[in-house]
Amino acid sequence: MSDRVESFPIISEGTDDLLSDRQLVDYRDQRERLLDWLKYFGKDPDKAEGYSKYTVRDTMYRTDRFYRWVWTKYAPQRREDRIFDPGRDVDEFHYTLSIDHETGDAYTKEIARHDWSADNKATAFRAIKRLFKYRQHEYNDPEWDPDIVFSNPRMGQPRDFLTRDERRDIREAAMEYGAIPGYNDLDPDERDRWKVYLAQRFQKPKNEVTPDDWDRVNGWKIPSMTWASLDAGLRPVEINRAKASWVDIENERLVIPEQDSSKNRDNWKPPLTSRTVAALERWVEERELYDKYDGEDHLWLTRENNPYSSSSLRYLMGRLFEIAKIPQENRQVSWYMIRHSTGTYMAREEGLEAARQQLRHKSPETTMRYDQAPEKDRREALDRMG
Repeated sequence: MSDRVESFPIISEGTDDLLSDRQLVDYRDQRERLLDWLKYFGKDPDKAEGYSKYTVRDTMYRTDRFYRWVWTKYAPQRREDRIFDPGRDVDEFHYTLSIDHETGDAYTKEIARHDWSADNKATAFRAIKRLFKYRQHEYNDPEWDPDIVFSNPRMGQPRDFLTRDERRDIREAAMEYGAIPGYNDLDPDERDRWKVYLAQRFQKPKNEVTPDDWDRVNGWKIPSMTWASLDAGLRPVEINRAKASWVDIENERLVIPEQDSSKNRDNWKPPLTSRTVAALERWVEERELYDKYDGEDHLWLTRENNPYSSSSLRYLMGRLFEIAKIPQENRQVSWYMIRHSTGTYMAREEGLEAARQQLRHKSPETTMRYDQAPEKDRREALDRMG
C-alpha cells in the first residue's frame, strides 16, 4: 500500500517502522481522512474551502511527527494500564489516536524547547492547531484554547486584545447593535418604513409586525453575551455551551459546571460586575418570551436558532468594531480579543493568580484548586477595568 496520495505524505518512513500491520491500516485510514478534510474543507468548513497544497503537505508532515511524539514520548508516561505486547517495550511506546487539550498543551512546550527558528515553531504550532480544528469539525471535539501561542515573527506573544478604551467602546457598541428607534418615538410614516425593515429581518409579512418585534430587536441578548464575555473572558466554546442555569443573579456570578467547562476539570464561579448581572437578568426574563427557547437549554442562540460558533462570534465582533469605529486594519479580530483583554488587565490589577482563576485557565504549572483570590477583589478589579 502506498504511503503517499498524489504528492501528499500519508505515513513517513519513521512512522512505518514503529507500527504493527494492524496499526498501520488504522493509522493510514485516519490519515487519509485528515488529508481529504485539509484539501477540501480545512480553511473554512462552512464554505467547503480547503488549504493550499503547500499548507496541506506541511500539515501532513508535521502532524505525523506529532503522533510519533505522542506514541514514544508522551502517551507512555500517561498510561495507567500496561498491556503486554511481546517484542515491544510498553514503557516506550503506546499507539493511540486520541488527543486532548492536555496533549496539545504539552506539545507546545515541546515545540518551545526545540532549537528551532521562530518561524519554524510558529509553523509547527499552526499545523497542530489544524489537527485540533479537524477533530472539532469532524468528531465534535471541543475547541482547543492552547496555553502557549506561537506567532511569526515574534513567537509566544499574546494574541491581539482590546485596550481599556476599546473594552469600554465594545461594551457600549453592544447596546447599539441592531437597535432601532423606539416604537412610540416614530410617526406613522416612519413606523411604516421600519415595519418593512422588520418584516424582512424576521421573515414575516409586514402586516404581522407588532410592537413586540420592536422590543425583540432592541433586546438584551447581545449586551448580556458581550458583557458577560468582557467580565468572565468567555471562550467561543463556552458561549456555545452556555445555559440559563449558569446565571447566578443573587451572587453576581456565573456558575459553570465541570461537565460544561472548556477544560472540563472543575466547577468555575467567575464573578461579574453589577451592570452585567442586570443585563443578564433582563435577558433571562426576555428569553422566556421567545418560542425558540421553549425546552431549549442554551442561554444564547443566533437568529437561525443555532448555538453561537467561532465564525458567528467573529462576525459579531467585526460588527461591534464597526459600530464602535475601532480600526480593524492589522488586527486579528475575533471573540478571543475579549478574553485576552480580560486576562491581561486582570493580571495587572490583581495579579496572575486572579487572572488564571477568572479565565478558568489551568496548566500543570499553575493548577489552582482553591480560590485564593476572593470574588470580591476580582469583581472590584472588573469595575476598574471598565
